[in-house]
Amino acid sequence: MARTNNVLETTSLSEFSTQDLYREILTRIGEDPNRDGLLRTPERMEKAMAFLTRGYKMDITEVLHAALFDVDYDEMVIVKDVEFFSMCEHHLLPFFGKAHVAYVPNGKVIGLSKIPRLVDVFARRLQVQERLTRQIGEAITDAIDPQGVAVILEAQHLCMMMRGVEKQHSLTVTSAMLGVFKTQLQTRNEFLSLVRRNGGSF
Repeated sequence: MARTNNVLETTSLSEFSTQDLYREILTRIGEDPNRDGLLRTPERMEKAMAFLTRGYKMDITEVLHAALFDVDYDEMVIVKDVEFFSMCEHHLLPFFGKAHVAYVPNGKVIGLSKIPRLVDVFARRLQVQERLTRQIGEAITDAIDPQGVAVILEAQHLCMMMRGVEKQHSLTVTSAMLGVFKTQLQTRNEFLSLVRRNGGSF
């Protein structure tokens, strides 16, 4: 393998460190990775990307460990306005917003602090909003087999705000309705009403 003029001339990149690859990106966009302000940028980029995609190394079972409780309660549980940050898999640009999660228990509940952690498991991966919404709902279903789960995500996408159509105030809303939230209109409407109260924008 040879490296000349900061260009990786190889069919295999395994020889190069992650920082080498980020340094190459800086070169290819027309920057000088050796100038003062960029000397440690490849190191920072490596750490930042590891943090932003740490969901790949998070395990659902471990996240929920010791936080599933037997209860005699069958009314709706809602955790709303959960802030999340994710990365669009198409452009590797951030999208961010709020998640609203509800479920109707079937003998078990999840510790309240675990819902935001569960959102993070999937948000901290390369994503599309539609899949992220569904994954959260399915993970809760798998964990406690509730009567139903509802998830709504409201998000702004920098791939729409900084490039492309450049619409800075656009908001994307996605939903996943499972179990009684899908089959019972009254349950779904109750959830939507409670989420819209004091803040929901959809």
